Amino acid sequence: KILAYHDRSDGGLFVTLCEMAFASHVGLQIDISELGGDPKSILFNEELGAVIQIRSEDVESVLAVLADEVINGCVIGTLDEADQISIVFNEELICSYARIVLQQTWSETSFHLQALRDNPRCAKKQFEAASNHADPGLNVDLTFDPNEDIVGHLINVGARPRIAILREQGTHGHIEMAAAFNRANFECVDLDMRDLQNNAQSLAECKGLAVCGGFSFGDVLGAGLGWAKHILFNPLLREQFEAFFNRSDTFTLGFSNGCQMLVGLKTLIPGAKRMPSFAKNYSEQFESRLCLVEIQPSAAVLLQDMEGSRLLVPVAHQEGRVVFEKEGMEEEIIQQGLVAVRYVDNWGRKTKTYPANPNGSPLGITGLTTTDGRVLCMMPHPDRIFRTVQHSWHPGTWGENGPWFRMFQNARKWVG
Repeated sequence: KILAYHDRSDGGLFVTLCEMAFASHVGLQIDISELGGDPKSILFNEELGAVIQIRSEDVESVLAVLADEVINGCVIGTLDEADQISIVFNEELICSYARIVLQQTWSETSFHLQALRDNPRCAKKQFEAASNHADPGLNVDLTFDPNEDIVGHLINVGARPRIAILREQGTHGHIEMAAAFNRANFECVDLDMRDLQNNAQSLAECKGLAVCGGFSFGDVLGAGLGWAKHILFNPLLREQFEAFFNRSDTFTLGFSNGCQMLVGLKTLIPGAKRMPSFAKNYSEQFESRLCLVEIQPSAAVLLQDMEGSRLLVPVAHQEGRVVFEKEGMEEEIIQQGLVAVRYVDNWGRKTKTYPANPNGSPLGITGLTTTDGRVLCMMPHPDRIFRTVQHSWHPGTWGENGPWFRMFQNARKWVG
């Protein structure tokens, strides 16, 4: 029955309440009269305690449980639709602030530290974004039903197509990738680069290739480029990958480091010659955050029937800024339907502004496909959020599978 919980610690009750309000962008009407004593002591002492949020109809039952456990509990307030944080003691208004004003004050020290450590322009943009009263926050908008099972008819046909879950030194995203494809009724083959190099395994029997995230070779040769060069400069590996990419019955997916690696192999991939390279994030920092992206109209077979959807997705990389060989090329590949995914802000607008666009990529570009749509490269990590329970928040209508699972189902449907 607990909707939110925060322990009382640094800053006491006042800071505890403020931080709960900041997290949800909502105001509070607080009455501390029942707590007794001096108002300043009540608000700022740092003794053991906690604040919980519950529904109005659960008050009596929750207080009864607390009493049974010999825990003192009382109701101290409710939400405020005017987005104010107001505190009353014995019918006297002690203070009342706009929530956004307190949040700006609370964030200011972090902003100044971030401006010294990171790109100061990015630090300022993040501070301004956190101070925007009108910001609707992260949100989703789907053009398809995530509960629809588009591959159910394939489960009992006795076929589980083989997909290679490819990894290199420093890869750590192979478990999530395999879990997603296994759930979509693929037979996942754990494929280490040395297995291919030693002829212990082959890509010849696989319908799919999933290139996983991580930090291959510690990124010391450039993000994903050491992995790509391992293939390009080894005749045996180069021949295997080139043959796989040229088969019309295969698909390839790369996330994060896998995306960077595939771009490094674009000379081997049909229809990939216009793919960009990836440079260090504009923030000059490793970016690990939850972002919004929108699926673009494209030939990508793994994103069919998802066009126009706005989705939450984790990012975790340091070199995700898209860089094109010549100016204006980004507009050209958008018109050609080669841009599959773009960062958008909380209003659904494509953006280059930090932190909605964590890299500074032009026109928000973060996912690309080939001319035939069989290869998809993305910097974000849908493999980390394909189940509903992996979301920190989700609409109550979603079932077991989150929206990103449709990508893996699309792969199974395409293979047939």
